[in-house]
This record gives sequence, structure tokens and C-alpha cells, in this order.
Amino acid sequence: MVRNKALASALLTTAALLGVGVAPASAQSSAAAVSCYGGAKTLTYRYSTSPVSYGTYTTSSRCNDINMRLITDEPGVFLYACAVFVDHTTKCNHDNTYSLHGTEWLTVATDVKDGTHFVLRVGPYDTDAQNVTFQLAY
Repeated sequence: MVRNKALASALLTTAALLGVGVAPASAQSSAAAVSCYGGAKTLTYRYSTSPVSYGTYTTSSRCNDINMRLITDEPGVFLYACAVFVDHTTKCNHDNTYSLHGTEWLTVATDVKDGTHFVLRVGPYDTDAQNVTFQLAY
């Protein structure tokens, strides 16, 4: 009987220690997303016929990408955005193109090295984009 209790105690201890191991991949990616987006800057775009620049910002290990989303309840409001890596160029990434952004988190630039300096350029999709609050996570 004592032997069975000792064995049961050892098994429970081992199971508890094994349970403390590495979290599943989905939990890890969720935690990474929370820390990345948790450090997001909130900015406001005011309508302009030419792109508006924000920054210069410096990427960190908090995010692997430069991410953006709009904060609006108004349907159909979108902004174009691109990243300009100012230490290397005056043009937008992706062959000087802009990507369209709405209320979901989307990447402006992917796989950006830590310590990279960039400016975010933002422009309107149409005239509905008058005063639009957005978030930038990098």
C-alpha cells in the first residue's frame, strides 16, 4: 500500500512537471500577437489629397511585422498605407506600392529586422476617409 501511494505521488509529480512544459503553438502565437498589438500606437489621419507621413519609428522584437488597423464604426472607410525604410530609400516598400487597410490587423511590411527605421505613409481610399483613427504596431 505504501508503495502504491509513493508510486501514485511520483506519477502525479511527473505529470504536473510535464504539464508545465511548452505551451501549444496556438497559445504562443496568441501571446505574441497580444504583446505586439498591445504596444500599438494610436494615430489620427486627417484627409489630404497627398499621402501623409507618420514617424520616424524604429522596429523592435515586439513584432516581426509592421501592422496597421483602422478604429472606426463607419463602414466603407479605408486607408492606403506603406512603409518607407528611411535609412535605405525614400520610396514605399513593395516596389513603391500601397496596401489597403480596414478595421482588421493587416501587415504593411513583413519580416522586418529589429532596429529598422521607417516612416508610415498613409493616404485615403476615397473622400469618406476624413478623420480616421488607426493603430500602428511594430
